[in-house]
Amino acid sequence: MAVCIAVIAKENYPLYIRSVPTQNELKFHYTVHTSLDVVEEKISAVGKSISDQRELYLGLLYPTEDYKVYGYVTNSKVKFVIVVDSSNTSLRDNEIRSMFRKLHNSFTDVMCNPFHNPGDLIQSKAFDGIVSGMMVSTA
Repeated sequence: MAVCIAVIAKENYPLYIRSVPTQNELKFHYTVHTSLDVVEEKISAVGKSISDQRELYLGLLYPTEDYKVYGYVTNSKVKFVIVVDSSNTSLRDNEIRSMFRKLHNSFTDVMCNPFHNPGDLIQSKAFDGIVSGMMVSTA
């Protein structure tokens, strides 16, 4: 399961970041921030291809010693970044895709809320509950 989940706005500022070991929170902020360069690179590479149907799932952005960073971009250029522990070898690509799908559906529900202003930080309890279900349990 994930150790950090982030939602990044079109303008590259964080709408939501949550990490499980809170003592490493700054490290995860840095990891998410550095992954944005790889996301932009992959988006521009896909934009140059002939096919108009764009794949939202970007796959593995980059691995580090301790973590693997995966990316996903919505049609409105909102970016989702999930960081998982490298030692978790049982997590397959289709499971990461389903995590992004659940995250995207929950994000869509937040955006459809008439009391939420697009561009504001995400403070939905339902969204937080979905993210909590995807996070590694620290018990």
